[in-house]
Amino acid sequence: MSETSWSQRLFGGFAKTSERLTANLAGVGGTAKLDDATLDEVEDALIMSDLGPSAAARIRAKLSEQRFGLEITARELKEAVAEEIAAILRPVAKPLEITAFPRPQVILVIGVNGSGKTTTIAKLAHLFQEDDYGVLLAAGDTFRAAAIGQLATWADRIGVDLVRGPEGGDPAAIVFDAVKQATDTGIDALIVDTAGRLQNKTELMEELAKIRRVLGRLNPEAPHDVVLVLDATNGQNALAQIDVFKEVAGVTGLIMTKLDGTARGGVLVAAAEQYGLPIHAIGVGEKIEDLRPFDPDLVARVIAGVA
Repeated sequence: MSETSWSQRLFGGFAKTSERLTANLAGVGGTAKLDDATLDEVEDALIMSDLGPSAAARIRAKLSEQRFGLEITARELKEAVAEEIAAILRPVAKPLEITAFPRPQVILVIGVNGSGKTTTIAKLAHLFQEDDYGVLLAAGDTFRAAAIGQLATWADRIGVDLVRGPEGGDPAAIVFDAVKQATDTGIDALIVDTAGRLQNKTELMEELAKIRRVLGRLNPEAPHDVVLVLDATNGQNALAQIDVFKEVAGVTGLIMTKLDGTARGGVLVAAAEQYGLPIHAIGVGEKIEDLRPFDPDLVARVIAGVA
């Protein structure tokens, strides 16, 4: 996919957030003096656009510090907001790098069912393949036959091996076999799907703890990454999922998916501000190439409607 078409996909993906923010900022329109009343309106506009109260307060404070009492046009206001959003996103924009030695780098992928987790695993594998890394997948979500089947279909489509077991089998045993196979065959990255059941946190914690123990015996550094997949259409619920999964799984980074026209993309900014976790990539569609590391400056300008 060319950079131009990726930019266009981003515009589409953040359209709802951008339109909402632009509409909410329109009340400030024309040339206005940046006083407390105007700043209140800006802060409200940011919160209503899913950027969250913390990011909104930070952006308001920065605008106040730099421009208080000065005349500001609607365009200048959007430019200033874009710059402050970029300042929040830049520190967390970190692509997932394959650096583990000895290989493989073990990446546990977690997320609630329906978040796009399985598809994201395939897209992530494809990203690594583009950089000439060898990839192996492990079907650790053994509680849903559909999850195993879906991962098998994707593995076949992108030409990577899949380690799988019976439905209802022991995920830790599958992970054990997968690490051994990856080590023996010189694979660079092992991506492990895990169950997405949050109804019983204790069960999920125990299962992930068991996987970690098995990994630790084979490679004390593993898992190298615990990546949480979030569905951007969930808005503020996505933030609640970060809270829970941080507690049960020790999340090390995020991937935001389903940034389509219905997404509440402002939540990407809220997550960056609130948690400071690396955001490895964003997904804007269903195609295999629709997951990319994100450009924080471009995303900020798209959200603020000035790109």
